[in-house]
Amino acid sequence: MDKKTKIYNAAKKLFVAQGFKKTKVPQITKRAGVAVGTFYNYYDSKDWLFMQIYLDENNQLKEEIKNDLNMDQTPIDIIKELMKKNYEGMINNPILREWYNPDVYRKVEKMFRENYEKGIPAHKESTLVIIKQWQKEGKIRRDIDSDMVYGIIYSIMNIDMHKEEIGVEYFPKIMDYLFEFIMSGLE
Repeated sequence: MDKKTKIYNAAKKLFVAQGFKKTKVPQITKRAGVAVGTFYNYYDSKDWLFMQIYLDENNQLKEEIKNDLNMDQTPIDIIKELMKKNYEGMINNPILREWYNPDVYRKVEKMFRENYEKGIPAHKESTLVIIKQWQKEGKIRRDIDSDMVYGIIYSIMNIDMHKEEIGVEYFPKIMDYLFEFIMSGLE
């Protein structure tokens, strides 16, 4: 196993065991069996390494959810199921759960936003295929452009970037209501 992979794996284990905030670079390098300087040959910072691990975990969760979705349901049920599985997956994964840690999420959110933006075109294309199919089948309104429907759904998903202003304790239920109200309006 190469040094970069050893560092990645060691950091992942430490982030799972003790969280982002308590994990320090010297702990990571000790566990990986490399010098601290070697860490910085591969990663700019602990934050950057965490974000790489976070994005990998997030992508894996999204893929699992996508493969597990029952596409024979109504659009509102599919979106609700998607959001429920996403929330449950994040809560059950110690790395993804950091998104809801008030001491960490501002930093994670900023880095996530910067890195997630790169994946939006592929995400948008696959989502537009589904939206256009729903419109063709009469499952959602046809009088709203598919790009606009995507924008509406995408904007709801991005509301979690404002969970602190909304109130972290209310946030999951508010998301449920918003999706229900919006999807009902799109049906």
